[in-house]
Amino acid sequence: MSDRDPIQFVDLKAQYAAYRPEIDAAVHAVLDHGKFIMGPEVAAFEAALADFAGVAHAVGCSSGTDALLMMMMAEGVGPGDAVFAPAFTFTATAEVPLLLGATPVFVDVDPDDFNMDPADLARRVEAVNAAGALTPRGVLATDLFGLPADYAAIEEVASANGLAVWADAAQSFGGALGARKVGALARATGTSFFPAKPLGAYGDGGAVLTDDSNFADALRSIRAHGKGAAKYDIVRVGLNARLDTIQAAILGVKLAHFADEIAARERVAKAYDAALADVVRTPVRRQGRRSAWAQYTIKLPADRRDAAAAALKQAGVPTAVYYPTPMHLQSAYRAHGDGEGSMPVSEALCGEVLSLPMHPFLTEPQIARIADAVRRAVA
Repeated sequence: MSDRDPIQFVDLKAQYAAYRPEIDAAVHAVLDHGKFIMGPEVAAFEAALADFAGVAHAVGCSSGTDALLMMMMAEGVGPGDAVFAPAFTFTATAEVPLLLGATPVFVDVDPDDFNMDPADLARRVEAVNAAGALTPRGVLATDLFGLPADYAAIEEVASANGLAVWADAAQSFGGALGARKVGALARATGTSFFPAKPLGAYGDGGAVLTDDSNFADALRSIRAHGKGAAKYDIVRVGLNARLDTIQAAILGVKLAHFADEIAARERVAKAYDAALADVVRTPVRRQGRRSAWAQYTIKLPADRRDAAAAALKQAGVPTAVYYPTPMHLQSAYRAHGDGEGSMPVSEALCGEVLSLPMHPFLTEPQIARIADAVRRAVA
């Protein structure tokens, strides 16, 4: 690959080229034994994933969205319950409570790290308690762009109000808070293996991580139609949400290289920091919190962001906006929010954020090309 080749926002082809013999062998092993549903590679990957995160259990499933859905089903979340979720996030965070008949209550975010603002969480919980129409059940904290949320502060609010804390770590697996890795920061953690995620499959996939054995057993039941001791012993309402064996085989190979990839992402992020900190708002680094760098997201003035993105595209640098509309202003969720102006930070961020190419295979010359293009685009 030449450093003058087109820059990829996420370079899955380069990753496959790096691990091709291992991935091909893993896939062919599944084709040879033919156990395409819940084959041995699933259990092997789950064990390795749990070991990597430092938790007792990892339960693979069909997507990151299903991971969140399974967690809330296992907790019995349903009609009349309030689930507190950030307004600045992907739609899965908001849609899962609604799929179960519960109500998402949106919370504004920190303007610098993009994660749930614990102070605003406290205000929203107080308001729901005062209204009395809903029963506060839990907090679904999203680790946006790879950086873990402030779980200590969130847990303080949750504990004072009898709420569970669940982690939406679709973007942050591989990150850490102090000595504890993502997966071990909440009662239950859902993550995604969508191909573009830091640990990505070649299709959809996800997992829930937990230290609670009974909770893990419930998750295993839910992902397989609610089965009990036998296939046709149905003990609860469940889903068809198993992780495919081929995806587990691919993920097992990638997980073996994952620590090195996270280190490479950190290298890329530091290079961006050094090159861009004087011209744009680069991502903040919170003491004790380590990002998985799913995205490297800068902030620009709202009246200049779109023009800068267009200039970068012209220069051959792909970018993305995560996210152009906050959840409380999405058509599907407006009935559950307080309208425009109610989440000022989230609303402002939607006009300011711009994500740059981020993956472990970016070379120093490519990073320099991107940084130079950014500097020219914002000049």
